[in-house]
Amino acid sequence: MSFFSKYFNKSKKEDLDKGLEKTKTGIFGKITKAVAGKSTVDIEFLDQLEEILIEADVGLDTTVKIIDRLEEKVSKDKYLNVSELNSILKNVIINLLTENNTEDIEDFSSTLKQKLHVMLVVGVNGVGKTTTIGKLAYQYKKLGKKVVLGAGDTFRAAALDQLKIWAERADVDLYEKGMDADPAAVAYETVQYALNNDYDVAIIDTAGRLHTKNYLMQELTKIKNSIAKKLDGAPHEILLVLDATTGQNAIEQAKHFTAATDVTALALTKLDGTAKGGVVLGISDMFKIPIKYIGVGEGMEQLQVFNKSAFVSSLFGDDDIKS
Repeated sequence: MSFFSKYFNKSKKEDLDKGLEKTKTGIFGKITKAVAGKSTVDIEFLDQLEEILIEADVGLDTTVKIIDRLEEKVSKDKYLNVSELNSILKNVIINLLTENNTEDIEDFSSTLKQKLHVMLVVGVNGVGKTTTIGKLAYQYKKLGKKVVLGAGDTFRAAALDQLKIWAERADVDLYEKGMDADPAAVAYETVQYALNNDYDVAIIDTAGRLHTKNYLMQELTKIKNSIAKKLDGAPHEILLVLDATTGQNAIEQAKHFTAATDVTALALTKLDGTAKGGVVLGISDMFKIPIKYIGVGEGMEQLQVFNKSAFVSSLFGDDDIKS
């Protein structure tokens, strides 16, 4: 049985492969060319590998870490072909993700740990935050869960309109108090409504604006505290949504949001639109926050739980994975 058959059906595997095609071509096509004809992993190749990984937005620190570990593993080898190099790189990257608390998630049902799962979703406007909320709601609805969305972005009329559209698409309920309502009050009342009406999942949107870091910190802290007052232990997940196509900008956004609140998981959107999917590795390594969801297309089914072994297998091929 192949690795993918354990975790992914054929359609999901095809979506992942297609979604990562630009990154695969951009990174690993270049690696294959760089190693061609070489009998050892020499300084010239390592310099090329460093350039390839940095161009893919892996980030300098993470790139150096990968190269150091690769050097350590091949130091005793007199000959290394492309297949052997790929196998070593796969496992170096998987081990790196493991150290950064990223788990292999089998499916959406395994992301729910309690009767009422409360998720707070943060991120700047334009990264796909509302779309991610809608697709999450759709996946949980498919599992037979009762889902409510909380319209905590009361700053923009468009945010409420978009959330309403996604609630209708996913066939889930929406709790909202209109424009200019206190976001913390909306969050509190969404949880209260979910408890009173026996919901399984409450996903609460927040305003997608940075302004100053102090303002962001105050607002998100207030929202988080209001949720905790209503339900002990909630929010159970604070999900930061980042746009993979923005590369280093995504890292800057992560710096702001991780300083402002206790982000517990990451969602990387629009991976299908970039050759710089290496940002997944850089962000995970820098912030030590698990990647939980990835977007590999616009369709409702194309938000996937993040499985590090499947991700790396899709980039390199479906063999020689050692988890």
